Amino acid sequence: MKNNNYRSTCAIAMSIDLFGDKWSLLILRDMLLHRKSTFKEFSNSKEKIASNILTSRLVHLIEFGYITKVNPKGTKKSAVFLATRKGICVLPLLVELYMISIDSLTDEQLNESQLAIKSEIFKDRELFVNSRREKYIDFVNQIQNEIIENQKVALKNV
Repeated sequence: MKNNNYRSTCAIAMSIDLFGDKWSLLILRDMLLHRKSTFKEFSNSKEKIASNILTSRLVHLIEFGYITKVNPKGTKKSAVFLATRKGICVLPLLVELYMISIDSLTDEQLNESQLAIKSEIFKDRELFVNSRREKYIDFVNQIQNEIIENQKVALKNV
């Protein structure tokens, strides 16, 4: 982890130092709730993050241990970004931020996926968080298994 001089030892201030911009939280949202993992998938999000900012925020999140980069084929396009345990711990924060602002939007402004998420969260917030956490961990395990299989195939071909 990068050694930083924080402006305060207050845990909230330190969190703001890390997540003070919207992009870090939106990248983690896309990872944890929508299972996005590639640069292209993040750049195609509806918020339209600029590629230089996306690169900067991914590097920042890696340095702080919230995500990891896996590059099974060694090319830029094959890189996959995955939330670490520390990154997965941000999920309840994302849900709380959601709860703070959801009343500002009418159901007509939300798409089907957003309405489903809203319904799930309001039905049982804790179940939603636990379910999404488990689904994300399954997603990560699936990617890791695919990487292992690809490496086995590559070794056979050597």
